[in-house]
Amino acid sequence: MQQLDDKSAPIAVSLADPNPLVLSAMSEIFDRDPRFSLVATTATAEGFLGAVMRVPVKVGVIDWNLPALGGQKLIEVLREQPHAPRLVVYGDDPRGDVPRLAMLAGAAGFVARTTPVEKLLETCRAVAQGQMVFPFLDIRELKADPIQSLTRRERALLEALSKGLTNRELARDFAISANTVKFHLSNLFEKLGVTSRAQAIAFYYAARLGAPARPGD
Repeated sequence: MQQLDDKSAPIAVSLADPNPLVLSAMSEIFDRDPRFSLVATTATAEGFLGAVMRVPVKVGVIDWNLPALGGQKLIEVLREQPHAPRLVVYGDDPRGDVPRLAMLAGAAGFVARTTPVEKLLETCRAVAQGQMVFPFLDIRELKADPIQSLTRRERALLEALSKGLTNRELARDFAISANTVKFHLSNLFEKLGVTSRAQAIAFYYAARLGAPARPGD
């Protein structure tokens, strides 16, 4: 497994954009930069999904309006996969909504096409090292309802947790391994801003009752 602080190995990247001119230009930029290894390019969300499932990469650069799934759905599908690439949305943002939506969907970064191309390269490097890179966002809005950021599997796990199921019982009921349960719970706790099962359960019931759920209480 490649370590996040390994700066010697090129960062494996896949690109997806429906505009052939943009895709060609991005491909040339990443091909010329020795910090990256360009693995695949595609014009559709489905093509990108198939490519990264066949040959895993560290970072994916995608357009928000990819046919036919769209960028948001592609991000949501990939975040269910334990070895999915970290995704950077590279696109236009005339109304200022895309960075917030991309973050909520599970992307690791957003770069506007109006910024210099070096910004895209540096963002991909930062994202490969585990960082999240977004323009200024009102975090209060993002955390208004953290449960909305959970995947279907994570919501089901949270509900099961509220019933007192152990990790072994969760693995049995969801037909997954104990390690996969731990992976999903780790993501679940991080998204809710909690550090324990008890806090996650308290958050769940507070949300159901309409009370203000405060992570960490």
